[in-house]
Amino acid sequence: MQIRYLHTMLRVLDLERSIAFFALLGLRETRRIESEAGRFTLVFMAPEGQEECPVELTYNWDGDTGLPSDSRHFGHLAYEVEDIYATCAHLQANGVTINRPPRDGRMAFVRSPDNASIELLQQGAPRAPAEPWLSMPNTGHW
Repeated sequence: MQIRYLHTMLRVLDLERSIAFFALLGLRETRRIESEAGRFTLVFMAPEGQEECPVELTYNWDGDTGLPSDSRHFGHLAYEVEDIYATCAHLQANGVTINRPPRDGRMAFVRSPDNASIELLQQGAPRAPAEPWLSMPNTGHW
């Protein structure tokens, strides 16, 4: 039996805000599907050069009352980053809360506008522990 990964789907309440968040992570829109009949928009976003690994943002035009206020049951998306500290500083400078700071120089968690948990992992060996991350407490949960 063969299997091939296609994508991960997240339902979103504010499509433009979600697109902006994933763009901050370095993903870009690779495909968009608008369905007048189904009254939804699908936006696929992936890291440059990794278009085969997209996240699908699903926006229902008439709202989505089924979207939970806490998407923790989903688990998380994970992305490897070149510099965990620079990535977290970039996100924080753009208003993203660092829920689990990279105190260990290896792992951090943030949340999307729709509360999906995003894990950021340092590529290769962990970075040496450094401030302000080393003494930064957790914020909320991830």
